[in-house]
Amino acid sequence: MSAQPADPAGSSPADPAGSAAAHVLKPGWFTVNVLNRVVAWTTRRGISVWGSRVLAVRGRKSGEWRRTPVNLLTVDGAQYLVAPRGHVQWTHNMRAAGGGELHLGKHVQEFTAVEVSDDAKPALLRAYLKRWKAEVGVFFDGVGPDSSDAELRAAAPKHPVFRITTTGSVGPAA
Repeated sequence: MSAQPADPAGSSPADPAGSAAAHVLKPGWFTVNVLNRVVAWTTRRGISVWGSRVLAVRGRKSGEWRRTPVNLLTVDGAQYLVAPRGHVQWTHNMRAAGGGELHLGKHVQEFTAVEVSDDAKPALLRAYLKRWKAEVGVFFDGVGPDSSDAELRAAAPKHPVFRITTTGSVGPAA
């Protein structure tokens, strides 16, 4: 997919090749080996931890399915995936694949994804931080749910956001 679909807000997403795209906060050992594994394990068994899902997206180079736990944000009936750690591997893969699957237990939801423009992110980042600040607030450099729109807009290029649209359910995960 070479062209990025237009965002309803009218402006294009942050340039993935720009300096904001270099923003990545790698997880530490405890997060990778304990927290992510516990959340993924419970989510695979059908227990959502505050909206958790296991995201499956095809690797942009290998074509193999890559999985990672994510928080599914719902705002005004629309669903979003936010990358609190920045432009990480799943965000690059999502841009290339244009969608993927969300797993919760045996339920698998296929979706397409469109990256949200930076100008449209403040309200979404506010909602995300309001719900998950205790978990992800450290990745936002002091920006929180009570920050001004200008502060949230300044943080926006560092945190990709994708609006997802479900395209169907698949049977139980293999």
